[in-house]
Amino acid sequence: MDLAGLQRMKREGRKIVGVVAWDYPIAQIVERAGVELVSVGDSVGVNLWGQKEGEITLEEMLTVCRAVRRGVKRALLSCDLPPAFLDIESAKRLVDAGADLVKVEAGPQTVARIAGAGIAVFAEFHGGRPSAELVAEAKALEAAGAALLDFRHSGPQAGAAVVQAVSIPVLGGLGGGPWLDGRLRMAHAAIGYAASHLDSSTETYANVARVALEAISAYAGDVRAARHLKGQRPA
Repeated sequence: MDLAGLQRMKREGRKIVGVVAWDYPIAQIVERAGVELVSVGDSVGVNLWGQKEGEITLEEMLTVCRAVRRGVKRALLSCDLPPAFLDIESAKRLVDAGADLVKVEAGPQTVARIAGAGIAVFAEFHGGRPSAELVAEAKALEAAGAALLDFRHSGPQAGAAVVQAVSIPVLGGLGGGPWLDGRLRMAHAAIGYAASHLDSSTETYANVARVALEAISAYAGDVRAARHLKGQRPA
C-alpha cells in the first residue's frame, strides 16, 4: 500500500482501515488482517507502559516504531512525533526507523516545515467547533502539505463536510464514524486487551483480557497441582 493507493480508495468511496499497534506480535496480526494503515501512537506510553500523558520520549517512540516496522510489510506505517519533538530532525529519525508517514498534532506551519523536508505528514486535529472552522483548518493542513488527516471527534456533520472539502483521505479515531474516509482504532481496544476489560461491559470485538486471565489462572492451577503444563511434553 502507498499514499496513492489511499487517495484512490477515497476517490472510489472505499473505506480505509487503520489500526494503532505498539508491538511486533500485534503488528504481524494486523498485517495479516490486511489493514491499509498501521499507526504507532504515542498513546503507547499511557496505555501499555503506565506513563503519564506527555511523558513519552522520542527514543521510546523510535524503539516502538522499529518493532512494529518489523511486523508490517504491506501496510503503510505511520509513527507519532511526541509533542515535545515537533521538529524536522526528529521526524527524519522516525523515517529512518521505518515510518512511511510521521503523525503530528500541530498547526499548518509545523506541517509545512516537516512536509517541506520531503516527509509525508499525517496531521491530527480535533472537532468540537463550528463546521466552517474545521473545514478551514482541514484545508489549511492540506495546503501545508499534509498527506492524510486524523479528524478526532468529528461528528457526522463536520466530518462529512471536511471529507468533501479536501482531496486527501480523512480518517478518525475517537468520535469518528462511517461519514469519514476510514477509521483508526487501537488494536488493544478492538480486542479487549486492557485489564479494564475484565470488569467492563464496553463493546469490543473480543475480550482478550478475560481469556488471558482464565489461561494464566489455569496455568497457575497446573503448577500448584504439580501437573504437566499444556503445550509441553514431559521430559
